[in-house]
Amino acid sequence: MRKLIVLLFIIAFTGAVSAQDAEQIMQEVDKNISAKSQIAESTMTVHGKRNSRTMTAKSYTIGDEKSFTEYLSPPREKGTKMLKLNKEMWVYSPSTDRTIMISGHMLRQSVMGSDLSYEDMMEDRKLTEMYTPSLAGEETIEGRKCYVITLTAKADDVAYHSQKMWVDTERLVPLKQELYAKSGQLLKQITLSDIKRIQNRWFPTKMVYKDMLKDGKGTEYNITKIEFDKDIPANVFSKASLKQ
Repeated sequence: MRKLIVLLFIIAFTGAVSAQDAEQIMQEVDKNISAKSQIAESTMTVHGKRNSRTMTAKSYTIGDEKSFTEYLSPPREKGTKMLKLNKEMWVYSPSTDRTIMISGHMLRQSVMGSDLSYEDMMEDRKLTEMYTPSLAGEETIEGRKCYVITLTAKADDVAYHSQKMWVDTERLVPLKQELYAKSGQLLKQITLSDIKRIQNRWFPTKMVYKDMLKDGKGTEYNITKIEFDKDIPANVFSKASLKQ
């Protein structure tokens, strides 16, 4: 009986340590990929079944509450703008000179025909605020040793019920993510690479998104320039800025 009690204690203690370790790992991940503010320039290449197209954009973000994105090219998409304020999003289209509010089921629609949804674009919260992590083991990806972390949603409004994440053990950034529905169905896969040291943090500057429910070869998202913790004028995040 005493041996059984000791064994149960060891199992419980080991589980508690693993949970604590997973939480600490994810806190370090958040420190790398989250910021008080970001100003970024990027390219997004959508690889369709027959051809690919590339768009460039500049975006401004404050925490998880405000973001503004303007597409700069190609001519067809130039001038398209997106504004997020808390949990609401508006999209301005220069071709129709109309502003549309994106809400409800529309948030799951594709952005510019890409593998990213409006929900994906809006979600800037820290991972530790949305998920409860647990350490599932270690694996190697592209020669990099990784922690394998299972994330289970603890907030009701999270787009994906669970995730499986491979986190570089040295740089503490994700190198791969699998996003799952509550049913357990794999919805999206993300690979992250071109990790760079930027303002005392490790940051992935290339991400390839693949919507597992649609055809095509995925969407490649490259950050060509990014600055963290910069002051951004309040008027950037106004509805008036959509038509300027």
